[in-house]
Amino acid sequence: MGENSYSIRPAFQHRFKPAIVKAKINTVLKEELTNKFYDPEEVPVLTRKIAETIKTQVKECAFERYKLVVQVVIGEQRGEGVKMAARCFWDADTDNFAQAVYMNDSLFCVAAAFGCYHY
Repeated sequence: MGENSYSIRPAFQHRFKPAIVKAKINTVLKEELTNKFYDPEEVPVLTRKIAETIKTQVKECAFERYKLVVQVVIGEQRGEGVKMAARCFWDADTDNFAQAVYMNDSLFCVAAAFGCYHY
């Protein structure tokens, strides 16, 4: 009888790598938000566009068998503090996330990408 070759853990080169993902998120946020002003009419379309662009960029990293969830929040910059939190029930050995923040005088944006390994 042959050995079972099915792996329940990703190979190192295919693991979700937060540093790489964070760099991609930062690049997307800078490209999409530089010189933008907060406009409540434009925010829904802009958040979807940024989320889809981040998802596309992260998929190019070839993290095999990962389900990607991208969350983007844009708000008006008023000089107030904002706290955000996320809670996940996942496998700490395989699953991970990356996030980045962009701010200018008019708006702030927090974007997070979660990578959950699909067994």
